[in-house]
Amino acid sequence: MNVQQVMETVMQDSCGDQRLSPTGDVLVTGEADTVVTGIVTTYMATVEVIRQAHAAGANLIITHEPTFYTGADQLDWIQQDPVYEAKRKLIEDYGMAIWRYHDYMHMAKPDRIYTGLIRELGWEPNQVDYAFPWIYEIEPMQLRDLAEELKEKLMINVLQVVGSQDMTCSRIGILVGGGSLGLGKESMPMELMKEQQLDVMICGEITEWTLCAYVNDASMLGLNKAMLVIGHERSEEWGMKHMAEWLQLLVGDIPVHFIDAKEPFLYV
Repeated sequence: MNVQQVMETVMQDSCGDQRLSPTGDVLVTGEADTVVTGIVTTYMATVEVIRQAHAAGANLIITHEPTFYTGADQLDWIQQDPVYEAKRKLIEDYGMAIWRYHDYMHMAKPDRIYTGLIRELGWEPNQVDYAFPWIYEIEPMQLRDLAEELKEKLMINVLQVVGSQDMTCSRIGILVGGGSLGLGKESMPMELMKEQQLDVMICGEITEWTLCAYVNDASMLGLNKAMLVIGHERSEEWGMKHMAEWLQLLVGDIPVHFIDAKEPFLYV
């Protein structure tokens, strides 16, 4: 299979004949007619992921997030930038094609980022019947124990907590990546907490004066509300981890590997 055939196979498996225009799911580097020798799935094609992909014998990286620092991988602003030039040279020296698989992944039914995350948590039986994979009912536990469970299962060094760690929680919302910013509607996460009577919202990204402030005020008022911020990467990497398994079935003998992009932060 060449790069174009792999992309078409993945999009067809995700959404059938539906195609988006415009979309950020573009071939960022490389040529569509290149024969694929190996594939890596990852949250982001960082320099280290590119190096590891080359070492694994892959020449196609399927990344969930952008490679060149803007949502649409725009290049007009970054020409002659030393970071861009060095990364671009590394990619070209390795003959690496990079395809972004984001919009089609979230469009799949169910959303394949959530599928990977929930599988990693082992929460498949806990999903509540709802239009989106956002709501879960778990056995009652203290917030501190839920936080420890997330840290262990998702390999998180540090997460942020809003609310009392002693509170008991059982009805949980999850908004991965930038979903906790509201998906175009700032009030959406707060409305979801109210309508679904959620005790806790697990978030990727946050804005400190929207959901964070709402939950903080609720906690100060003695209401049973809390928020756990696990970060964009830790909330979405797992969809790319489990993609390697279902993608292998689609591409036959082409080796498929998952490489964890890992959290971008050090904590001091």
